Amino acid sequence: MAPADNKPAGDLTSEILQALSKAEPVLSAETFPHLPFESVKAALDRLASRSMVTYEQVEREEATLEPEAEVIVSHGSHEARVFEAVRKALDGLSIQDLEKEIGDKTVTKVGQGKAFKEKWIKKDANKLVALVDSINDVTRDQLRVIQETRTHDAKIIADLKKRKLLKMQKIISFKIQKGPKFALEMVKEETDLTVEMLASGSWKTATFKPYNFKALGADQRAGALHPLNKVRQEFRQIFFEMGFTEMPTSRFVESGFWNFDALFVPQQHPARDLQDTFYIADPKVADRPGPESPDDKRDYNEYFENVKQVHENGKYGSIGYRYPWSEDESRKLVLRTHTTAISGSMLYKLASESRNGRSPPARYFSIDRVFRNESVDATHLCEFHQVEGVIADYGLTLGGLMEFMTIFFGKMGVTDLKFKPAYNPYTEPSMEIFSFHKGLNKLIEIGNSGVFRPEMLEAMGLPSDLRVYGFGLSLERPTMIKYGISNIRELLGHQVNLTFIEKNPAVRLDKD
Repeated sequence: MAPADNKPAGDLTSEILQALSKAEPVLSAETFPHLPFESVKAALDRLASRSMVTYEQVEREEATLEPEAEVIVSHGSHEARVFEAVRKALDGLSIQDLEKEIGDKTVTKVGQGKAFKEKWIKKDANKLVALVDSINDVTRDQLRVIQETRTHDAKIIADLKKRKLLKMQKIISFKIQKGPKFALEMVKEETDLTVEMLASGSWKTATFKPYNFKALGADQRAGALHPLNKVRQEFRQIFFEMGFTEMPTSRFVESGFWNFDALFVPQQHPARDLQDTFYIADPKVADRPGPESPDDKRDYNEYFENVKQVHENGKYGSIGYRYPWSEDESRKLVLRTHTTAISGSMLYKLASESRNGRSPPARYFSIDRVFRNESVDATHLCEFHQVEGVIADYGLTLGGLMEFMTIFFGKMGVTDLKFKPAYNPYTEPSMEIFSFHKGLNKLIEIGNSGVFRPEMLEAMGLPSDLRVYGFGLSLERPTMIKYGISNIRELLGHQVNLTFIEKNPAVRLDKD
């Protein structure tokens, strides 16, 4: 026979029905005190779904004895034990002899105080002597009553709790009563309507199990979007609403030409050092830029020479950097340090779409991974995501860029922007963008922006009166702010909590 606390559901439902036939209502905690809460509820739900019983959950608190109180029930209270030891010694006991007699300093110390208070003992010539012949151990009696009934006078329970002899425990029970279809046996219920039942007609008298619309399905452990992807999708929606086209960003490996040189970044720039950039070991170099498809008719050699001249001697109104530019350096393969390498390639493609010396306006954006050789800490990884936007049009001004950034960040709920002049090799003028963070109580940088330099654009073949805005920010920072993450290693890497990934909701950037 199975143990009492592991009874099959069928046995338990039968016991509940038998108990109800003898008395009503039935309290489960009293009738089935040793059965788990879950087992009793499962059996009750089974009966309630058939209208055989009704039940309601009842919660109450009951007092239970602490280990010290159980010792008192077995051996007497501290004060009673002190009194008995003193009473047995006809000539009285010294405190040292009392400790030896009882064998517990705590019992001796606490018991003396209470025995003095009750006037059971007194101190006479450095000895303890009894004042009465017998006592009533009230504390022990109170605890015995509570042990048997779990109840007592509220004032007594409060006093014993204060002495840390009791603790209160919440007891969840079910008050069970007969339902409209009460019976001592459960009727067999069919779960399927079969061909045989239809043929024999037995379906007319059969009892079918009702469908449980409240039953929860099994957890499918389905995949979930990472918080970065949730925020990324929100950014994409903002860009699409503002008329942008998404750039193809599948090239993680770029040549130094597209990653640096085409963007007017000098070959001596610190960003091109090994300390800041990951260089590819095999193969180490790329070919010269060339056609990407048979239909690509652009003159890459001319563009390559234009970039070289802009760096070495200057061109298109620029004096250049005036250093011997190295083709070998420009052909080194790197893990891209920014998605602006893709933006440069897209602008060069835009130049090929010119008609009568006029290139069409365009808006591009990208959100993808970039790589930098940085030290890993709570806010930095060597890999992160960059959100970048590019606007090419005529008559663009710096004020227009500031207005656009105000609208763009306003769609994320970020207001009160501050702009600070900055330096970027490929934009002039350049601005860092700040916003006041209420949680941190300070201004924080949220992005970088600028107008692309003419010598970079005209080298591609774009018209001289075309202006291009460029702006970018990270994806990780707004994600960490929105989801309350302080350590980036809790967002990416082996420390990520999968429950965090599954349970966190989608995000609306314009909502708190």
